[in-house]
Amino acid sequence: MNTRETILTELKRRGNARADELAKALSLTAMAVRQHLYQMQEEGVVTCCAEATPGRGRPAKHWELTQKADVYFPDTHRDLSLDIIDSIRATLGEDGLNALIEHRTGKQKARYDTAMNGAHTLRARLDILAAERVREGYMAEVTEAEDGSLLLLENHCPICEAAKACSGLCRQELSLFRDLLADEGMVERTEHALSGGRRCAYRISPLDK
Repeated sequence: MNTRETILTELKRRGNARADELAKALSLTAMAVRQHLYQMQEEGVVTCCAEATPGRGRPAKHWELTQKADVYFPDTHRDLSLDIIDSIRATLGEDGLNALIEHRTGKQKARYDTAMNGAHTLRARLDILAAERVREGYMAEVTEAEDGSLLLLENHCPICEAAKACSGLCRQELSLFRDLLADEGMVERTEHALSGGRRCAYRISPLDK
């Protein structure tokens, strides 16, 4: 991965960041990062927004991706997926499409259950789940919120266009996570890419036992 791709990936993960923050995270000089950012700004791939800081001085410059940056991140078999969805809907109807999505979800659950077998804590199970989602292109990670709950963050959706064409995919994703973690925590979706969020995020609150 070259420097440009590394910067884009870090901005995708963070949402926005200052040049010096990116430089520190990527072990680069701030000047080198700014040169790339200004070039990508000219191309319309990133945009700069000023954020007021306490006290005097110029507002800090934060950088974030634009929609043009989407081409740098995979959208798994976009055209094929959309064509298959249209064909299934035309031949089997909405009920048939939903049945196939439920079948797919069942296969996912079986695969994730197998991967998480032997993990005995909520955090351990979530870390494994995130690793599986990373392999599928979701740029997933697990972080801890201030209230002690855990967050499963998906910074990229590789099936975004398919999900737009078939809302059942997103609906089943939430149900899947709830089924997988039913014994350990309560899952709620706090951010949704298709509802205007920059990513999908799930808060998992541990159950009192």
